[in-house]
Amino acid sequence: MLKLLPWRPSPPKTQPIFNTSRLFSHSLRRHDDGDDDPPFSPISKPQQPTKKKNNKKKKDPEPSPSPKKAPTKPLKSDLPFDFRYSYSETNPSVEPIGFRESPKFSPFGPGRLDRKWTGTAAPAQGEVDRVKVAEERRRILGEPLTEEEVSELVERYRHNDCARQINLGKEGVTHNMLDDIHNHWKRAEAVRIKCLGVPTLDMDNVCSHLEEKSGGKIIYRHINVLLIYGGRNYDPKNRPVIPLMMWKPYAPIYPKLVKNVADGLTFEETKELRNRGLNSHPLMILTRNGNYVNVVERVREAFKTEEVVRLDCKHVGTTDCKRIGVKLRDLVPCVPILFKDEQIILWRGKTDNDKTDED
Repeated sequence: MLKLLPWRPSPPKTQPIFNTSRLFSHSLRRHDDGDDDPPFSPISKPQQPTKKKNNKKKKDPEPSPSPKKAPTKPLKSDLPFDFRYSYSETNPSVEPIGFRESPKFSPFGPGRLDRKWTGTAAPAQGEVDRVKVAEERRRILGEPLTEEEVSELVERYRHNDCARQINLGKEGVTHNMLDDIHNHWKRAEAVRIKCLGVPTLDMDNVCSHLEEKSGGKIIYRHINVLLIYGGRNYDPKNRPVIPLMMWKPYAPIYPKLVKNVADGLTFEETKELRNRGLNSHPLMILTRNGNYVNVVERVREAFKTEEVVRLDCKHVGTTDCKRIGVKLRDLVPCVPILFKDEQIILWRGKTDNDKTDED
């Protein structure tokens, strides 16, 4: 048989006791070693001695005198004609009845031109020697071009992809366009000019102003495309002085274009012609900035059988409608009796047959 032993409780587990003196000595020994870096502490900058403030205000240094610009003298041009914004689209014989801006505001800028601006033009100073001007132009042009030379220039500059091209719009031959032509003549013998809009009604007028004002010569003309030649003896270094216009001047006020009662008719007859024109079939439909080379001939042919003609200018614009009416009045000739809803009504006027019938 097993012998039972008496039960005794097990002794409690004791936790290890740390020696604090040993831990303290270990920590001291760790800091004494040179392997570990001490903690970083930024070094404060030494304070600079402060300067005593001076209550006295310092005087600002005197500014150095700026160099004075020498006064620019006004440009003097020997061109023998009056300077205008547009040469081909203005009639010097028609005097304006008023101005929208004071004539003292010159588009050439204040003090930049020795000519006085009158509101429509800057007249040439002194008398112009036409004989001397013609001789100088003949000298620059030199001998006339041969047919082979003309054909070569035309083949070189007449195409649409020509780099030497100037577009002539509704303003016609303008003053600044003359400077553009001379700039092209620096590197090219001829300049291609493509004309569109109202000036194409009278291409003869455009060609005459281009030759007179630039001094060149038209060597090619096809419908609305021109080639202007500078001349054999043209020297870009001795080109004429052309002062540029800085802005477009306001158009002056001219007399009324359409009268309430047409000359030679009564009020009832004028009203009847206007109604007849508005209800008639349009002779032509004009587009904006189009080619109007054949408009004058078409109107003349129509007046052989018709008394009143209507032109549809729906997409042209009111301003261009009036310009077209003015040119047709002088070129056909005829009488504009109505501008309404961008429609131009033209009356052929009193003919010889009408006068004999009245007698």
